[in-house]
Amino acid sequence: MNVTGMAFPMAAYFSPMPYGGSTGANFGAWVFAHMFFELKMMGIFSMLFGAGLILMAERAQASGRPFGRVYYRRILWLLVIGLVHSYLIWHGDILVTYALCGLVLFLLRKRSARTLLVSGAAVLLFGALLSAGGGYAQGRLRAVAHEIQEKVTAGEEMTPRRQDLVDQWHDVRGYFAPTEDEIEDSIEIWRGVPGVVLEANVEETIGMHTEAVPFMLFWRALALMLLGMGLFKLGVLTGERSSEFYRRWLLVGFGVGLPIVGAGIYQRSRNDWDFVSNFLVDGQFNYFGSVLVSLGYVSLVMLICQAGKLPRLRARLAAVGRMALTNYLLQSVIGVLVFYGYGLGLFGRVDRFGLWWFILAVWALQLIWSPWWLSRFRFGPVEWLWRSLTYWRWQPLRAG
Repeated sequence: MNVTGMAFPMAAYFSPMPYGGSTGANFGAWVFAHMFFELKMMGIFSMLFGAGLILMAERAQASGRPFGRVYYRRILWLLVIGLVHSYLIWHGDILVTYALCGLVLFLLRKRSARTLLVSGAAVLLFGALLSAGGGYAQGRLRAVAHEIQEKVTAGEEMTPRRQDLVDQWHDVRGYFAPTEDEIEDSIEIWRGVPGVVLEANVEETIGMHTEAVPFMLFWRALALMLLGMGLFKLGVLTGERSSEFYRRWLLVGFGVGLPIVGAGIYQRSRNDWDFVSNFLVDGQFNYFGSVLVSLGYVSLVMLICQAGKLPRLRARLAAVGRMALTNYLLQSVIGVLVFYGYGLGLFGRVDRFGLWWFILAVWALQLIWSPWWLSRFRFGPVEWLWRSLTYWRWQPLRAG
């Protein structure tokens, strides 16, 4: 999903209309990504992040090691890594959000599975209400801006206050539904010299950290982490439940979740891909449906593991997972070097469908290099640095 925000203006992430429109292979590529990936992969990874906290706490308790101080050092260093990543590499960083959520999660680690699941559902609902509130505010701002334009056209004065409201709407609309000229301006910036690109990235990051994180990303990630903690305690994420349990959730996840997501696409097309309507109502289909689809994926993986199928692929995926932080950051580095002006400058030059060849190439690279690296070293390079910073001493790197 992230590559869309590296290869195109961010508006293309939220709607198929910039770059591709609503027909042809490019639209098909957007629908495929929206149906099977958007919010689903973040959902799984967020659940695993929450589960990881419980796993680390249990291991520390079993060995008699103190956990709280080490955990908070670990999370604060993750925050530092996220800030470096977001301001210097790519503004769409998720590590800052995860670190902020991690500061809260520790306090809830001893709660029962039921409490964690109920809390996660409540936080998820709160996030949906925040999104709807944002959509309502955007709708009001649009109505006010249009009303001002009509009054000015009729001869009334454009006061500073009125101009400020019109400019606010222009900025919001320009981000989510830019005109062709605005898209061309954005392309010119991201294909520019390093100083221009870095300045634009910092500006985007500030917007992420002051708007997207506190009003959207934090609450959704926190909700899914709480769900992950509860599901881990119930044995769902460790393959301890019956095959029948996982088959049932596989059917619910894909049989119910995917139609809900598809209904959201239909609703958005009926509303002419209006981003205000998307925040207010239309996006809620994927917001909630994606959680079910994520659980469907989890169930599918658990069934494959229980059956012992695809051992070689599972081993490679496990290696990628053990180096998740390194691979995540590496994807950003590769992406910006390919698409931004200080690299190959392909920003806006590859269509949505063409991006899939790039995605598959990066996936193949990481499925090959991750097992190779771990056959020689204990940790991924960034994981090793993170661990060394957490314990404040160099950790052994080479495999025994």
